[in-house]
Amino acid sequence: MSEKSSPSIYLLEEKSAYEKWVESQELDVLRGFHVQDLNTVPLRDWNRLGGKGVYINLEGTGKTNDAYVAEIPPAASLKPERHLYEELIFVLQGRGATSVWVDPQKKQTFEWQAGSLFAIPLNAWHQHFNGQGTRPARFVAVTSAPLVIDLFHNLDFIFNNDYVFSDRYRGEENFFSSEGTAYPGRIWECNFIPDCRNFVLQEWKERGARGQNAMFELAGNTLIGHVSQFPVGTYKKAHRHGPGAHVILLSGKGYTLLWPEGKEPQRVDWQAGSMFVPPNRWYHQHFNVGAEPARYLALRWGSLRYHTGLMDMKKLTQNAKTGGDQIEYEDQHPEIHSLFLRECARNGVAVKMDQFQVRVS
Repeated sequence: MSEKSSPSIYLLEEKSAYEKWVESQELDVLRGFHVQDLNTVPLRDWNRLGGKGVYINLEGTGKTNDAYVAEIPPAASLKPERHLYEELIFVLQGRGATSVWVDPQKKQTFEWQAGSLFAIPLNAWHQHFNGQGTRPARFVAVTSAPLVIDLFHNLDFIFNNDYVFSDRYRGEENFFSSEGTAYPGRIWECNFIPDCRNFVLQEWKERGARGQNAMFELAGNTLIGHVSQFPVGTYKKAHRHGPGAHVILLSGKGYTLLWPEGKEPQRVDWQAGSMFVPPNRWYHQHFNVGAEPARYLALRWGSLRYHTGLMDMKKLTQNAKTGGDQIEYEDQHPEIHSLFLRECARNGVAVKMDQFQVRVS
């Protein structure tokens, strides 16, 4: 057999279309399990967008989605762009505005601040502006670019496509200003959250620790988000799900244990600004050992309206002993609680887990 007709070895070594595209951006790429602080991570000049940036491809994404941090210079803007992958944006620092349009004669502009969350409608033109004259504005975005670029492997099709997804966005005047719609199960359907740090949450007893939560369905996306909070001196029940949940800490100090079934846990310490992504089907458990409630934003798959199979939510709070994806307090390894007691003592935090049936020995 000739060498030309046997390309298998060459193909096995080839980078994916997405990996080639990221490489062409000439940015640093952060890998591993977590980023300690999105607010201070170093950035490089980004010619395509006209600002600064860094790509983030953490292990837990399973190459299904990605993240990047971008910075807009003072009193400046990024370049306009559109693309066939979904994008969620959370503002880390600063204030500014974003213009969105499918018809250049009907641009819509809305303002944002640190703590804001919004979704760019699929394939709509958009441009970000820094409203401050003396400081840069910084945001983190989570996108479906890896799946889309690898699937089509044609950048012209992805970035220069004229198709208008009118079922998602037609330039409605209140698209980014509507109050949204609340549904049972702590679900909020909207396109813009002014401040995730102060969004009113509802009790979620099933996850434990007197926690609170709100689920966001955004802009007809398959990529969505939620905000959760739990009190000082408590921890949540261990659970697992599919890949790609980018957990961004909004407040608090603590740690998370992550482990595949039957293996020893790995520990990630966090504070406001940290981000981590639990790998596919790994158990993970969050612990608050700081002086204030711990609140986090998770940008992820798992829309309840548009299913992809990447994040099955049906078993999320079902007991693992009956086939679910949650470990109840009484079934967890006793070292889990012992470690928490030691960490609370080291930080001078009173433990508030007495009302829960926690396995301690």
